[in-house]
Amino acid sequence: MKFNEAKCKVLHVGQGNPKHGYRLGNEWIESSPEEKDLAVVVDEKLNMSQQCVLTAQKNNLTLGCVKRRVACRLREVILPLYSDLMRPHLKYGAQVLSPQHKKDVDLLVQVQMRATKIIRELKHLL
Repeated sequence: MKFNEAKCKVLHVGQGNPKHGYRLGNEWIESSPEEKDLAVVVDEKLNMSQQCVLTAQKNNLTLGCVKRRVACRLREVILPLYSDLMRPHLKYGAQVLSPQHKKDVDLLVQVQMRATKIIRELKHLL
């Protein structure tokens, strides 16, 4: 199998990095400000904020679909949908990424609060 040199990129990590150019064979490898591998986005500063934003966006889209498509807002209907569709992404975002900034934690909590608002019996808890 031939190695695809066009897909190779350099991620310059750290402050004060001189950002040297690198070659693979005769081709220069282009640099990238962020890379995604195994569904995790990492930037030059090893900051996970972008990953938390993407996790929140994905869950908000899923929650919007559930809100539009499901007529019954009872706990017995919404809770299994939340548990199956959204909770795994939020757990992955909270445990594996371990958000270090308060704004990232608040972003993930907002998604959970929005899901709670959909359930009629839980509206009084907010």
